[in-house]
Amino acid sequence: MQTKKVNPFLVKGYIPPELFCDRENELEKLYQNAANGIDTTLISPRRLGKTGLIFRFFDFLSQKSEMQPIYVDIYSARSLDDLIKLLAEATLQKFPEKTSIGEKFFNLLKGLRPVITYDAISGAPQIQISYQTPTEKEYTLQGILQFLDSQNAKIVIAFDEFQQVAFFTEKNIEALLRTYIQRLTNIRFIFCGSRRDMMTEMFMNAKRPFFASTAPMSLEKIAQDIYRIFIKKLFAENGVKIEQNAVDFILDWTKCYTFYTQSLCNMTFRLAQNTVTLETVKTACMELLKDYEPTFYQYRNLLTSAQWNYLIAVAKEGEVSQIASKNFVNKYNIGSPSDSRRLLKALINKELILENITKTQTSYQIYDLFLSRWLEREY
Repeated sequence: MQTKKVNPFLVKGYIPPELFCDRENELEKLYQNAANGIDTTLISPRRLGKTGLIFRFFDFLSQKSEMQPIYVDIYSARSLDDLIKLLAEATLQKFPEKTSIGEKFFNLLKGLRPVITYDAISGAPQIQISYQTPTEKEYTLQGILQFLDSQNAKIVIAFDEFQQVAFFTEKNIEALLRTYIQRLTNIRFIFCGSRRDMMTEMFMNAKRPFFASTAPMSLEKIAQDIYRIFIKKLFAENGVKIEQNAVDFILDWTKCYTFYTQSLCNMTFRLAQNTVTLETVKTACMELLKDYEPTFYQYRNLLTSAQWNYLIAVAKEGEVSQIASKNFVNKYNIGSPSDSRRLLKALINKELILENITKTQTSYQIYDLFLSRWLEREY
């Protein structure tokens, strides 16, 4: 038997291509869009591997083309100031001052009188810019985009959690961005978002600035048969045998959601000796739920008793399509159908319940699968 090696199931940070499962069709579609001058809207619930796919795509780009990728996570952004700061920092991260483009970009920033520092741990640049008027901010954003567009390089910018622009303190950001972006010729954009309702409204509503300006793309779960082969392969390559029923249990328990599957495999690998059995996996499940239990109690403290009970009801069902049915409402003492709709809307807004829309039906489940499994077990 081989010696057990380093845990190959990563749950955060950069994942090397050899530890990345599938997504070949998605990678090719993203590449074809970028190579043919098409922007992409990528919609996916959190924990399904959206951000990991973007970084894998950046690797893919380095192998197939000379396009230069820039990743900008705007989940923390609350204003145009924040967006500019994050875009400028991401640009400097991609093109350091010692590079040709970086040197020119650094000179551009100097004209804005920024305060530039560097994170003591990661070394990532941190930028603070002061503005005299709102118009200065708009010119700065336009200037950064035009600068990148004018370089002798094709660039792909991925804005992660793009729906956040709808919450900015300024009210015209979508129109402003659309105006600037449609004038660019050398930059392709990937607008990623986890709020399907908001992203669909932004890009599919004829009254919104970004209407019909991108190719839509939805990220789905990795197929069970593909994931099954991948998991067995990684365990085997790293000195651990895993039994078939153990793999099947992992995929059933995590419903093939990338983050949860990776997390459970990571914990299972930690607990394993030479062979992973079904009991090993079940022990790993218990350990994970125990680790997250303090967070689950915080959820309870932040919700009303009616909302908490509603989460329990949805968790017990696993997935609910008829949320206003007498059977569901009466079974869990929810009250009336209107009470059920009201509670559902509140919990969707809090991103505690996920809405799944397919060709045949709309269904609902707990957004955090580990919370769902914990509620299912505890209550």
